[in-house]
Amino acid sequence: MTDLAPIVFFVYNRPKHTETVLNALKKNTLAEDSILYVFSDAAKKEKDFENVNKVREIINKIDGFKEVFVTEAKTNIGCADSIISGITKVINEHGKAIIIEDDILTAPNFLEFMNEALCKYENDERIFSISGYNVPMQIPESWKSPVFLTYRYSSWGWATWKDRWSEADWDVLGWQEIFTDKTKNKLFRRGGDDLPYILRAQMNGTIDAWDIRWYYSHYSKNRFTVFPAYSFVENIGFDGSGIHCGKAGKAPNKPVIAQNGEKIVLPDALEFDEEMNKLFVSRYRYTFKDKLRRFLKELLHYKINS
Repeated sequence: MTDLAPIVFFVYNRPKHTETVLNALKKNTLAEDSILYVFSDAAKKEKDFENVNKVREIINKIDGFKEVFVTEAKTNIGCADSIISGITKVINEHGKAIIIEDDILTAPNFLEFMNEALCKYENDERIFSISGYNVPMQIPESWKSPVFLTYRYSSWGWATWKDRWSEADWDVLGWQEIFTDKTKNKLFRRGGDDLPYILRAQMNGTIDAWDIRWYYSHYSKNRFTVFPAYSFVENIGFDGSGIHCGKAGKAPNKPVIAQNGEKIVLPDALEFDEEMNKLFVSRYRYTFKDKLRRFLKELLHYKINS
């Protein structure tokens, strides 16, 4: 396979995770032919200095790839801005990119799948991104394709192209309409009931996230993400070490990782299947109790910060 997409790897203050993820990535069949860009953000707090330095010792000794370029920020940029600026730099040069963070464990055929999908669907303007992750959903026996289309986006090992990335609206203009227009709220929730809550948390400054803004661009332009039937990645960051994953001990939706080495044969054309999307999004449906819990959490945050 020629014209491989570069890999963009973001790290911060988790040396063990960084080393584990790199070791898995190096075992990918296309690793030695791929260019790796590593972006290391500087410590935000004094307690992070030691681990940030340990991470930088690791990334400056990386081998097993065609080329390795390491960028070390001198001051803390922040999670969202670091990722947005890093992807923009690489994708402007190469036209496409595969992105992973320091808690995403990849199967040996992850890079093969991502590159195949980037090549196959580059000219399909309906598709905004490629995901390497899928929830542990029960795939119907009648579904024979290794991939499907859905409205949701996943940041757990993914890829996109320059022309799609350039369409992103990082200011999320008009986001308030999601909460004042029932039709737009329903459309926004095609990817999951949790998404409006995440969007409001981002826009109110409760969290520092880039991916919900990237999803907003998927929604506003009515675009899809290609998801694999079986996941090529696993998130190992649910141990309290990350910013957004919490401390669950393990990912709540641990996937079946596709690593049997079989040749990936992607269909030339993809059609959106409503039933597959419903099955997928059911993992993100909220009960009344879920919605009440979210509301009370937001109310508590408002009272504390008002």
